[in-house]
Amino acid sequence: MHPRELRIEDFTYHLPDARIAQYPLEQRDASKLLVYKDDKITVDTYRNIATHLPEGTLMIFNQTKVVHARLPFAKPTGGAIEVFCLEPHKSYKDIQTAMLQKGQVWWNCLVGSAKKWKEGLTLSLVCHNPDFTLSATMVSRSESYYTIQLDWDKDDMTFAEVLHYAGKVPLPPYLNREADAKDETRYQTIFANEEGSVAAPTAGLHFTPEVMQSLTDKRVEQALVTLHVGAGTFKPVKSETMRDHDMHAEWIEVTREVINKLLSHTGKVVATGTTSLRTIESLYWIGCKMHKRMFADIEGVAITQWEPYEIPDPCTKEEALNAILKYMDMKKTDKLVTKTRILIAPGYTFRIIDGLVTNFHQPQSTLLLLVSALIGDKWKKVYDYAMANHFRFLSYGDGSLLWKLEQ
Repeated sequence: MHPRELRIEDFTYHLPDARIAQYPLEQRDASKLLVYKDDKITVDTYRNIATHLPEGTLMIFNQTKVVHARLPFAKPTGGAIEVFCLEPHKSYKDIQTAMLQKGQVWWNCLVGSAKKWKEGLTLSLVCHNPDFTLSATMVSRSESYYTIQLDWDKDDMTFAEVLHYAGKVPLPPYLNREADAKDETRYQTIFANEEGSVAAPTAGLHFTPEVMQSLTDKRVEQALVTLHVGAGTFKPVKSETMRDHDMHAEWIEVTREVINKLLSHTGKVVATGTTSLRTIESLYWIGCKMHKRMFADIEGVAITQWEPYEIPDPCTKEEALNAILKYMDMKKTDKLVTKTRILIAPGYTFRIIDGLVTNFHQPQSTLLLLVSALIGDKWKKVYDYAMANHFRFLSYGDGSLLWKLEQ
């Protein structure tokens, strides 16, 4: 069956509100870890994850950093309108370029209470310490978002700094609470470095310096990639089948160093989080298209959601990664920056990844489809066990180490 024909109702389970973790545990690595391997389930904590990984494993981590994407604007009459910054306008070549803009930037956004925003009305947000005023003007609207022009009167300040001082932590909507001081650090991984996400790569939230040292002691290699998580990660699948669901595009960045590490590595490869997994598997398909002399739109969306199921006679991992290195040589760059809309669902063949560290995801979500692609219908066994044994679910919840079924 082509993944287009998958019925989303087959990927559901009952998730009571009481099982959704509202707050993180006091210690990051104290979260429970469900390990699924060879159709067996064992339980441990994240501080012991190294004991469940073979020596010589390569772990991939997402180094994206969550930005203060929620901007609480006010109308001249005093009414509140929240602007949620999704991604930069297409006129910028990447997120970093847009984040470094000074004085003005165009951003694609969601708008709360958008009906209250009349045409021609400029919103304002006054900040103190440092003192500046941020203004918002609506440029255009599409089916999915609004394009907003943002101006600020402190010309030496970048947009990244504007968000830091003016915005709020964008907690997932299902938490139904305002962010507090603890969320400033706990809704961020310890290796967060590249600003651009509107949601945390939550599998990485469990890792501490002590856990990272235990991985090093076990000779588990580590590599950092970047996928900037968009609000589409929370977008429910509303269509009956996946045919009518459009995956959102996400920015990814992978360095030459990581590609060389993947090429030389002979052990298992484990992705920490669905974001890291989508990045590495997208990397393979981009290289495969280059190797086969197919057009890869690096400046746009390099991989669309159905391409991995339709490219004939895929190449080897080595051919794909070497093709990307040749492209980087030609472009005289040490970093591949592009977008992916990859949809990983049952029927997908994993090309590089052997295992996945991940939290427990929402029913009828594309993330649950990805888990099912990795371990088949056994996802129901894993989730039933987690529910019966009082695991905490979603972003601030517990997690799992899932090993790929043999394909």
